[in-house]
Amino acid sequence: MRDTSSRLASLDAFRGFTIAAMVLVNNPGDWGHLYSQLEHAKWNGWTFTDCIFPFFLFIGGVAMALSLGRLAAAGADRPKLLAKLAKRAALIFLIGFLLNFMPYFNVEKVRIPGVLQRIALCTLLAAPIVVYCGWRMQLAIIAALLTLYSVLMLLAPVPGIGAGVLEPGQDFGAWIDRALLGKHLWVQSKTWDPEGLVSTLPALCSQLFGVLAGRWLATSIHRTEQTVWMLLAGLLCVWIGVILDTILMPINKSLWTPSYCFLMTGWALIVFSAFYWLLDVNPYAAVREAAARWSKPFIIYGMNALFIFALSGFLAKMFGFIKFTQPDGSLRSLGKTLYAPIAALPIGPVNTSLLHAVLFNALMFAVAWAMWRKKWFVKV
Repeated sequence: MRDTSSRLASLDAFRGFTIAAMVLVNNPGDWGHLYSQLEHAKWNGWTFTDCIFPFFLFIGGVAMALSLGRLAAAGADRPKLLAKLAKRAALIFLIGFLLNFMPYFNVEKVRIPGVLQRIALCTLLAAPIVVYCGWRMQLAIIAALLTLYSVLMLLAPVPGIGAGVLEPGQDFGAWIDRALLGKHLWVQSKTWDPEGLVSTLPALCSQLFGVLAGRWLATSIHRTEQTVWMLLAGLLCVWIGVILDTILMPINKSLWTPSYCFLMTGWALIVFSAFYWLLDVNPYAAVREAAARWSKPFIIYGMNALFIFALSGFLAKMFGFIKFTQPDGSLRSLGKTLYAPIAALPIGPVNTSLLHAVLFNALMFAVAWAMWRKKWFVKV
């Protein structure tokens, strides 16, 4: 097995690319004016935006496989290792919950699920699988979880609706979320949540696919061969996703259907294999140096990804919460106040909205760059 003690520049760059994309799509100037690829698919189907969350889970799986593999090889105590990961998952969940809790601190209606909460649950559930199971058992667990999810979603009857209805708020997962979480769901839907409990099962599979990729990287196989096989595996997963979209369940991010899980795993493998070859594998010095230069901002971003995600979410909430009195006596939020000069530019509403997101991203990068210069790396 290859020594995995050194960081992979490709993994940091891929993580940074993903957090930059998430900050971009989460912070437009005007939610009513977006390029189609910078918003989620309305229900079935997918866009560039729908790739971001599964990329995070895939990256988390790769990192878990490499770090836990190194610790296991060093003789680390497995129960203590799991306890440490459980504390990490609990802290990530708490950060996500607190972001939902702000700024109104409404106990009765605070949303319990969320992006960070799902990452925490997947980390917690994946940890014992990574520590105690070999790759064959991990594959079997993925197959079992996707099968269980499909059976529940297609065959389990929903009271008053029936079985196999995959429309917003009418599927089995939405019924479970309403029964267990009540009013603590996504405020824009109120009857279902895109990070609900049942769809966490296939989301966990997205992370476990990343674990398998990490195990592959830790083998002694030549890195060029590793890259080729990852690329081929990615193409295979994309093909499987398209087939499942036709014969099982449609590609759907909110439901995290098996077709969506495979499709996004395929794209994660394809994109990551490109980063891996350019930054960690390719033998051409000129190409490697050029790749190192253009990827440096992503690597800087990736070194504090969780902190930047939390900070961007906090600032976005504050921009909407803080109000300023206008000359006419009316109130306007800080976000709209800052957006006003940009909105005055003659570039059209969609481009204006995008420019705001780019500038917000530049602000977050400035924070990440300052932390990197000071060697401040927030570890959870």
